[in-house]
Amino acid sequence: MKYEFFIAGRARNKDNILKICNLFDKYNISYYCFLKNEEDWGYGNSKQTPEERQQEFEKLNLKSEIVLNLFNNDMEGEKNSKNLLLVLPAGKAAHIEAGVAYGMGKTCYAIGEYEATDTLYNIFTEIFSNEHELEKFLKTYKPSK
Repeated sequence: MKYEFFIAGRARNKDNILKICNLFDKYNISYYCFLKNEEDWGYGNSKQTPEERQQEFEKLNLKSEIVLNLFNNDMEGEKNSKNLLLVLPAGKAAHIEAGVAYGMGKTCYAIGEYEATDTLYNIFTEIFSNEHELEKFLKTYKPSK
C-alpha cells in the first residue's frame, strides 16, 4: 500500500500521535502509523498504559520474531510513504526513522516543541508548533498523483 505520510513518534506519546492521525483522517490523507496496527504487535494488551506496554516491549530480545516483524512492517510503511511527520517529543527510534526518510529523499516535517536547537533538525521542511498549524497545512495539502 502507498501512503502520503509516515507518522513517526514515541509509543509513550500515543495520545498526541492519535490526535494527529485524526487530523489526517479528517482530510482524507493516507498515512502509515505504527499505532494503527497495535493489536497485531504480538505482545501486551489494550488494558496496558502506553508506558506499561513500552516497558514490556523494551524487555524483548532485539532479534525476536515480534521485534523483527514490527521493524519490517514499519520499514515497509516508511518506504511506501511520500513524506514523514515526526511527532515530538520523540525517542531515538523515531529520530532514526526521520533520518532514514531524509536519506530516501522524502520530505520531512515535524510537529511539537524540540528540546534544543540541533543542526540536524534542518532536515525538516517545516516544524509545526501545534495541531492548529498542522491542520492549516493539511487543509491545503494536495496529494501527488
